Amino acid sequence: MLNIVLVEPQIHPNTGNVARTCAATGIRLHLVEPLGFDISDKAVKRAGLDYWHLVDLHVWHSLEELFEAERPEDIWLATAKGVKSYADPSVCFRDGCWLFFGKETGTSTGPAGLPEKFRLAHAERCIRIPIRAEARCLNLSNSVAILAYEALRQTGFQGLKPTGEMAETT
Repeated sequence: MLNIVLVEPQIHPNTGNVARTCAATGIRLHLVEPLGFDISDKAVKRAGLDYWHLVDLHVWHSLEELFEAERPEDIWLATAKGVKSYADPSVCFRDGCWLFFGKETGTSTGPAGLPEKFRLAHAERCIRIPIRAEARCLNLSNSVAILAYEALRQTGFQGLKPTGEMAETT
């Protein structure tokens, strides 16, 4: 099973879109606090997130707590600051890998993106999605979807429906 980790997400619609992607694909979603929004049952019901029960959700107080409990080894850090593209032949996503994404905006807890210390400690595992030089970055939920589906493609789309309803009528 693949893992998506959002480190200090700030914008609830982005996290909702990521959660929907995870619900539709069976990818496990990890959120690292602080969160910029409420994910209590009441807040989720009020937002009408009818797919939330399909999300395999884990919330962590810190990256340190996540690493201590889960001990992820096959990690990839999505960052606009990365040197190599996710499409580089050396980037091989495997079942059970972890894809980390940073917060969307700068806050009192630090700048946008993944923490610099974390990025530098795993520099060889930093990957980027190619964009124009004039653009700052892609939206978080779009970035997650791009890398999630590339990881799913590389791992054979395990557990996903192989055809659409048109296949049943032909």
